[in-house]
Amino acid sequence: MGAACKGTVGANHGAQHATVRHSCRARGPHTPRPAKSGLACSDLCSAPVALHAHPGTSSSALTRLNVSTARLLGIPSARYAHLPGLAPEHLDNDLCRPPTLTSIRITELATMRAPWPDVSLLMAQQPELGSLGVWDYLIACAPTPLEGIRDGAAHLGTVIDIGTDTLEVTVDGEHITISHVNHADLAYEAASAVRACALGLYQRRLSGAAQRRLIPVRVALAAEPPSRHDALADLYGTRAIDFEASVSSLTFLASDLTAPAPHAQPGLSAVLRKHAEQTLAAAIPLHNWLDLFRAALTTVHSDCAPTLAAVARRMATSTRTLQRRLDEYGTTWSEEVESIRRTHVTGLLRTTDLPVSAVAARSGYSDARALRRAVHRWYATTPAALRRSGPGAVV
Repeated sequence: MGAACKGTVGANHGAQHATVRHSCRARGPHTPRPAKSGLACSDLCSAPVALHAHPGTSSSALTRLNVSTARLLGIPSARYAHLPGLAPEHLDNDLCRPPTLTSIRITELATMRAPWPDVSLLMAQQPELGSLGVWDYLIACAPTPLEGIRDGAAHLGTVIDIGTDTLEVTVDGEHITISHVNHADLAYEAASAVRACALGLYQRRLSGAAQRRLIPVRVALAAEPPSRHDALADLYGTRAIDFEASVSSLTFLASDLTAPAPHAQPGLSAVLRKHAEQTLAAAIPLHNWLDLFRAALTTVHSDCAPTLAAVARRMATSTRTLQRRLDEYGTTWSEEVESIRRTHVTGLLRTTDLPVSAVAARSGYSDARALRRAVHRWYATTPAALRRSGPGAVV
């Protein structure tokens, strides 16, 4: 599944639900990019949208799903392995967020190999509970499926690029509609596959929360009618599917989504929401070469004191080329190492009780005195004062 974006920017989505009795809207970070849209959910959203949405990127878990789909369809890896974010150290790292364009391209290749309904079915049926990270559990562990999908809407950015794809939940009397908003052209098959897959994933997670398969009373797809509907009927469990809709959506009976979830755990939702926010805050977006370099530097630093040769080897390039590329981005090797040490030292001082000498040893400094000089250079304070400021302080 990729956040396919191809077409014109849509207008405010609120007008599409004139009969909604309970509604609210929360927006993630907004930059002037194609197909931007806000994240909307009902007025009982249990958490605000996380502030670190990392537009232009998607989770590595979602990218792995796209790669798995390509493999199952028999697409040669040579056609996509070169794309940014697909190196093993990025794809297998849940903190990394590869470019959304990488997922889009793989989805395009998939729809060239198979009809988009088949691609959407294949993508939606693969992810087991937990494979999409904390987002899965936000839905599975909520008091009701409705509360779960509201949390899922508020934290959709942990999985997908909410600059191109968003989730809306609207309540209208006896019905609840879950909409996946993506304003790409109806004729763009990669986007059609994404929208259909997203609805299928929502249905699977809601059914898992309810411990029974929930069948929508209506399915609407923002896609041109395919020649065959069999895969979509299998995906949703119904043939009540409308095509060429303005927004892709599932409509359920309200009673299906408001019944208590059998395995809900009181208090867990709040913990999961906090974890979702922390997940985004700690994420490493891979927009360009410099992001890829910093991700490689981070992984090398976690193993040992980073060297130029070790990072160059990790990136399959020469030390000379690496230094040249850093210069092109207006930075240097020493500046980048200093930055990662600063982040590492700050985290250890604020979140552990390790002695300063131990922090120095773990961060590549010769002794505690060298570390104290570095902390003073960064913050004009001492390690002890920085530690007292706590993990949430802004320096």
